[in-house]
Amino acid sequence: MNNEILALWPELEWIKNKDLREKTAKTWQLALERSVLTPDDLNRIPFTLLVGPDLKVTFMDHKRSVVHIARDAGQKINDMYHGELTVDMDVLIAGAILADVGKLLEYELDKDGNAIQGNYGKYVRHPFSGVSLAEEAGVPAEVCHIIAAHAGEGNMIKRTTEAYVVHHADFMTFLPFKERLKID
Repeated sequence: MNNEILALWPELEWIKNKDLREKTAKTWQLALERSVLTPDDLNRIPFTLLVGPDLKVTFMDHKRSVVHIARDAGQKINDMYHGELTVDMDVLIAGAILADVGKLLEYELDKDGNAIQGNYGKYVRHPFSGVSLAEEAGVPAEVCHIIAAHAGEGNMIKRTTEAYVVHHADFMTFLPFKERLKID
């Protein structure tokens, strides 16, 4: 695992399965190799293209918060549901880390360095490109499912428990902004 990816995602260390941890990191490495965005850009640009560049919450602020919230929720489910409902924590954390990896292929930077939707992003949304990147890196199906199901596209399929947790962690940290900022 390269230091650039680990600096971006210290949460990778939470994945106990070394093979899954490495495949998760490899997916981010592939995305960065194919993106115009750098890790510095990810720590600078707003977390959504639906707002102006003045939003202080960066892409990585949002992404990492989703991982933390998902992990905490998964731990509580495992602690409090007596084994009746369980969460595979490695799958959950890997899926949360990878949920928006495809956005790196959707975005371009304008002449002022602001993130905008690129041509690719107009045709292929990040759940699809994220699954493609993850499959190329050898990420297992149960994690790819989380990537595919975390956004609105996931409303068309049956989600696993882990996919529900990531979906809700993502939307609970986006929808209040959407309402407050009057985003369509």
